[in-house]
Amino acid sequence: MPETRLQALALRAERAGLDASAPPQQADVDGWLIRLSPGKAKRSRCINALRQGTLPLDELLARCQQAYDAAGLPLAVRVTPWSRPADLDARLAAKGWGAFDAADVMVLEQLVPAPQHASLQALDAAAYAELVGALRGSPPTAIAAHAERIANAPVTYQGFALTDDAGTLLACGQMVVDGDIVGLYDIASAAPRQGHGERLCRALLGLAHNQGAGQAYLQVGSDNAVAQRLYARLGFVFAYRYHYRSPEPVLR
Repeated sequence: MPETRLQALALRAERAGLDASAPPQQADVDGWLIRLSPGKAKRSRCINALRQGTLPLDELLARCQQAYDAAGLPLAVRVTPWSRPADLDARLAAKGWGAFDAADVMVLEQLVPAPQHASLQALDAAAYAELVGALRGSPPTAIAAHAERIANAPVTYQGFALTDDAGTLLACGQMVVDGDIVGLYDIASAAPRQGHGERLCRALLGLAHNQGAGQAYLQVGSDNAVAQRLYARLGFVFAYRYHYRSPEPVLR
């Protein structure tokens, strides 16, 4: 994919991802989007430094710290290639804030039609959050926050379970179709390394194509080589990397 097209698709994926992960508990603080969901997903309980504001950095961070303290959540900043100010990562590092949980955003430039799997079962928000939460061992508070977030997201959530002919769960995942782009989220397998995740992703991409999506994106841990190889087989390529920084050692 030519560099200019890849850059444009990367920015489109970042914006779509922000919409898809929006929790009810969020606010703007001098151009920064702060999110205060009590759920497990860090992208829904972090700061996204979207725009350059007018406040000095220390004052802006102090205001954000007050909001996170009031919510009983640790303060974390998500750092992307588009974070503002442009030297934010270096300035936080200079303060001793540790970096952690690097993730790669991968994109697929063109979706193609694919057959639908007969055992793809649609789930409502509560049922999906309960299912994926059980696979991950999430606490009840995180499961409830997950269900709340996806049920109230500004773009429509669609969650699915992939089962065998006997109805046994093989994998689950969700997709968010936002205009002509689809994001894949929470892909989890009940029996890892047996091809179920790939079958699920192919089915979701085919379904998204039928709903009008022509491009796709997803997020995967930078150290998760197994998942990265799976997504590469589906045609996804690396677009950009982000990470988090926090002043709290417990998060690093």
